[in-house]
Amino acid sequence: MQQLMTFVANNPFMSGLWVVLLLALIIMTIRSTMQGIKQLQAQQAIIWTNREDGIFVDIRSADEYRKGHVSGAKSLPQQIKDNKVHAIEKFKDAPIVLVCNTGHTAVSVAKSLQAQGFNQVAVLAGGMNAWRNDKLPIATGK
Repeated sequence: MQQLMTFVANNPFMSGLWVVLLLALIIMTIRSTMQGIKQLQAQQAIIWTNREDGIFVDIRSADEYRKGHVSGAKSLPQQIKDNKVHAIEKFKDAPIVLVCNTGHTAVSVAKSLQAQGFNQVAVLAGGMNAWRNDKLPIATGK
């Protein structure tokens, strides 16, 4: 314990930085659990959508979508921003997994869809970055 106190006294900047990072981690964890939006790992998302005839909805830009997306995903970046979700209206009671680059942007979209009556909305945890890191198949083009 004495060594810790000595370190803190000798390195106030590093100690403060550590405390700030720890607080940020705690706050992010609490916020993600209180949001009520499911965060699914890639394998969980695949199983969930396949079992109940769900769909992946890619909310990234059209260029990002063309460069690589989850096979079978619908690209609806502008429609989602404009709250025009007619293309996925038939999936109101089916699982919908939202895909963005990192999984953070999709949370607000998921909340919006839930407010519009979509019952089973989740976010791909880590987004396309996690999908690529897991070496899962990626479709290109339209």
